Amino acid sequence: MKERWKLLIILAVFAACWFLPVGSERFWGAVQESLSLVKWYAQEHVLLCLVPAFFIAGAISVFVSQGAVMKYLGPKANKALAYGVAAASGTILAVCSCTVLPLFASIHKRGAGLGPATAFLYSGPAINVLAIILTARILGAELGIARAVGAISFAVIIGLFMHLIFRKEEAARQVEGPVVMPDEEKGRALWQNGLYFTAMIGILVFANWGKPGEGDTGPWAAIFSAKWIVTGVFLVVLVASLALWFKKDELSTWVDSSWTFAQQILPLLLGGVVVAGLLLGGPGGTERGLIPNSWIVAAVGGNSLMANFFASFVGAFMYFATLTEVPILEGLIKSGMGKGPALSLLLAGPALSLPSMLVIRSVMGTKKTVVFVCLVVLLSTVAGFLYGAVF
Repeated sequence: MKERWKLLIILAVFAACWFLPVGSERFWGAVQESLSLVKWYAQEHVLLCLVPAFFIAGAISVFVSQGAVMKYLGPKANKALAYGVAAASGTILAVCSCTVLPLFASIHKRGAGLGPATAFLYSGPAINVLAIILTARILGAELGIARAVGAISFAVIIGLFMHLIFRKEEAARQVEGPVVMPDEEKGRALWQNGLYFTAMIGILVFANWGKPGEGDTGPWAAIFSAKWIVTGVFLVVLVASLALWFKKDELSTWVDSSWTFAQQILPLLLGGVVVAGLLLGGPGGTERGLIPNSWIVAAVGGNSLMANFFASFVGAFMYFATLTEVPILEGLIKSGMGKGPALSLLLAGPALSLPSMLVIRSVMGTKKTVVFVCLVVLLSTVAGFLYGAVF
């Protein structure tokens, strides 16, 4: 069977090379857009988003005991507490669908139940409190509230469905997994570890604080103007914590764990960004991808089920950096996109992307990834259709 698949892949690659449209201006424009997206991603997203996320994931893997993860997110944890913690996490972490991946991989590796882990995977980028506020201010309070309610609900619903669908496999995974040992004495108080993690999360959040709208003089703008000062304070706290409370061998293990996550995730992410840019264009929102933006806009006018499904499906494969979905959606709405498909895209787009799907598959397998993606797309379609029918 494997040899047959290899043959099919070789034939498909050969056919793609045979019919490569090297004489098409559109094709070379899409290639340029793909490279532009990779360059933009490397310049704007890797250092400030992914690197801190890798270090947080490494810290979770090394310094958060398996017992603590199992207590709050494990299969035997209190369900209300587990899903509440997972769903609320997005209000703290202002991350995109790619930045949340090392954190998800880490808690899944530590033994978190599939339901709470996937609830966290969805909520991390989807329940971004900054993005929800921006949505309400720019696209209207109705859409902002609908996005908040839908995202919080989806995190719990998706987690519960994943738990129910794969409960037998998860039971086997927990049996085969390592025995939960009592918490080891690390020589640090709980508040010291808490301060260490708070410093890293603070760096991640404030280093990526979104630029306010033109003419905005509110708290958001004030924080943005002081973002590097706040980030610097958290960095000083982090360095002081490491110097005062951590041993050299612990730091070495932390770095090694972070590097392991980086090696696992970065190649798949960058590959996915290349494909996404080739198909849908670069960061400037131009019409130079193989799939023109005008086709998307034409397909999501009105409020039919097909329009909502198309918005959810395309949004799930597009890549949205943190907060960028709002200005992109503003342009699509002005071009004729319906309110229902707009909500569908908001609920599916930030939570998923082609790069993130590739990494999720490497963590929990093809079958679970397909089910997770289908749940996000279908729930977003239904929510958008109902919202469009009411408003």
